[in-house]
Amino acid sequence: MRVVFMGTPDFARTIFEALLDDPGVEVVALFTQPDRPVGRKQILTPPVIVEPARKAGIAIYQPERLDDTQAAIIRDLKPDMIVVAAFGQLVPASILSIAPCINLHTSLLPAYRGASPLQESLLRGDRYCGVTAMLMDEG
Repeated sequence: MRVVFMGTPDFARTIFEALLDDPGVEVVALFTQPDRPVGRKQILTPPVIVEPARKAGIAIYQPERLDDTQAAIIRDLKPDMIVVAAFGQLVPASILSIAPCINLHTSLLPAYRGASPLQESLLRGDRYCGVTAMLMDEG
């Protein structure tokens, strides 16, 4: 199965590496956030997910925003599936229409939407927490 992966932080890296290790999956590209300044010296640093992609020889794309240019790239890759995990951008309809898009979200939705759902669950002392997998559509 050909997969385009979209993700940025450690949570996404864990899933990405599991896909790389799966013999039934061929990850054909990584879409992640652009390098950002980090630390007191504001050193331009790539997201943590870039390192395993480079080691595996996977094509890396770091657009500021997904648009028709990235849709054309993804269409040419002919993925069977697009996996999204903590990507940090909305995925437009032009990409959602290419292949089934599965989003992995770190809460048992509808609880704790937003940027830090797992942390929120822990801070509130929830007895259970988990991951929601959903088929994405426009909206």
